[in-house]
Amino acid sequence: MVNKKIRVMVVDDSILARTMISNGLNASPRIEVVATSFNAQDAWNKVERFKPDVITLDVEMPGMNGIDFLKKLLPVYPVPIILVSSLDLRVFDALSAGAVDFVRKPEAGQNDAFIAGLTQKVVAACGAKVRLCPGAVPLSPAPPKPAVPGMGSRRPAAPPPLAGGKQPALPAPPLLGNRPVLDQIIIGLGASTGGTEATLEVMKRLPADIPGMLIVQHMPVGFTQMYAERLNRLCHMEVREAKGGDEIHRGLALLAPADLQMRVVRMGNKYTVSCMPGEKVSGHRPSVDALFHSMAEQVRCKMAGIIMTGMGRDGADGLLKMRQAGAYTIGQDKESSVVYGMPMVAYNIGAVQIQGSCEDIAGILIRHLMRL
Repeated sequence: MVNKKIRVMVVDDSILARTMISNGLNASPRIEVVATSFNAQDAWNKVERFKPDVITLDVEMPGMNGIDFLKKLLPVYPVPIILVSSLDLRVFDALSAGAVDFVRKPEAGQNDAFIAGLTQKVVAACGAKVRLCPGAVPLSPAPPKPAVPGMGSRRPAAPPPLAGGKQPALPAPPLLGNRPVLDQIIIGLGASTGGTEATLEVMKRLPADIPGMLIVQHMPVGFTQMYAERLNRLCHMEVREAKGGDEIHRGLALLAPADLQMRVVRMGNKYTVSCMPGEKVSGHRPSVDALFHSMAEQVRCKMAGIIMTGMGRDGADGLLKMRQAGAYTIGQDKESSVVYGMPMVAYNIGAVQIQGSCEDIAGILIRHLMRL
């Protein structure tokens, strides 16, 4: 029996980009580019006719841009969309609106690596769930609305910004309080496809005094700092992109920088992180396995590990090592995962003690911490 090919529509206003992406994807025996479009309107007219399994979508197009297009399309035709973007903060708006993943546009001489990465993401996206998030908080500011005739330029006063520029997505949960045992806990979290929004769903429900957290999210170079800033703004704890030598402590979450491996380093009774170049681990840099293995080997205090949506098995083996070392381990469930790959493998090999939705994981973790 011949396996059905993944039907892809390529949407990009550049004929050079459309040709490069189409030829590159068609080189895969698993993929067939069934249509190309030069703008959002053309794509809108072709979607129903060609019924693609996956759409690759340029963010920057004349007329209706890619982000506005997917917001219009997905409620009507919920197809997995992979964004093709330059270094643009608005990509996180699109992920909030339902895009399943994104790739960064290639620099000169990077076309082969770009196509390899895009091909992998198309295969993953074909089996992905499209999660519409109509209530998501926009990351980029909306343009000012024109004044209503007869009303002058009056607009409701904006709420005053909180300290540190924070604009939490949810009301603050109760603090965990002054409990010394919580000063000696490290939490690791790893995610891939669909993880930017799933991780936010967890993080925004955690209190400001959460034990120190380490996060690995597979993401192109240049985007991890923007993602850390986004989490910092929408969550109650401090979140920042990790730098080598950063100390792990309560109230701080460190995000692994793109293209570097983040590991835990024990220094007496303190813990820091190293962020170093090196070989890919489980096919990734940064790698969830690299972080989790280092936690299992280096951490002598209590630990918790969380593995979330993503293709493949990165993090599964490391989470098993963490559990064997005494960590409390949580896996995202199938129903809420965009791609139930990494957490499925972790569950199947016995690395996961309890499963939960991305909305429930924070509560599961907090209840565990309060029992310590």
